[in-house]
Amino acid sequence: MGVRVTTVLCVLVILSAAVGVKSPALTDNEGDIPPPDPPSPTETIDQLAAPAPPEIHPTAISPANGTTVGVADPIIVNFTSAVADRPAAEGAIHVSSDPPVPGKFYWMNDRQVRWRPLAFWPDHTTVTIDVPGSRSSFSTGDALIATADDATHQMTITRNGNVEQVFPISMGKPGHETPNGTYYVQDKFPDVEMDSETYGVSSDSPDGYDLDVKLAVQMDNSGNFVHSAPWSVDDQGKRNVSHGCINISPSNARWFYDNFGIGDPIVVTYSVGSYTQNDGGQDWQI
Repeated sequence: MGVRVTTVLCVLVILSAAVGVKSPALTDNEGDIPPPDPPSPTETIDQLAAPAPPEIHPTAISPANGTTVGVADPIIVNFTSAVADRPAAEGAIHVSSDPPVPGKFYWMNDRQVRWRPLAFWPDHTTVTIDVPGSRSSFSTGDALIATADDATHQMTITRNGNVEQVFPISMGKPGHETPNGTYYVQDKFPDVEMDSETYGVSSDSPDGYDLDVKLAVQMDNSGNFVHSAPWSVDDQGKRNVSHGCINISPSNARWFYDNFGIGDPIVVTYSVGSYTQNDGGQDWQI
């Protein structure tokens, strides 16, 4: 669905570069002013470290330091300028975690590289990203995973491997199918206007709409949400009637909104097509 929402999809924290230590001033032999204290061991290490090439100085790292995210959230590093030597940039980034997790780099453009685990992060993993001049440490929460099955019109939600909820759903109708793939929560809004005119379809046309939607959890950057849809409760669990979003009842939408957060995965299965849209949220298809 088209959405009139301007939001920042990834919370990015700009971390200050470590400050080098100046050499002590020359001592006046005739004065009685004591020389300055020597630099601390940490300062000495920072002073002697070889500076990174300017092109691999980051402007922002996500997830932000100190945050807790879902198990599908990728690491995003933005740079001040286009990176010509991608292997060198990747070599300057160190990702460590407890427990250790294998993963891979991939580039969204010349100024942004991402890293994600090969499979979802384990629940309650601690992750540290070290880039020249910057560091961010974050953790994952429970492994909260929603699987939307278009064959059964049911959404099954597991927490750390145990089924916690099963919701009847209605997804994209023919011509507006919700593509198969692994999505993850980008943002969420208590109230949002969804207007078909944002993608060129008049709200007065038979296939148009202009709706005030409650409890909308954004699952990609192409206008798809899991949201409250009281108008389609009779269809949920039976047939698809939406324009691509995943419709659930108001009470189920309240639970979903209150429990799902940034980075929690939403997996669509047994639908039509694949999530290949290059919209910045397709990490798990790369």
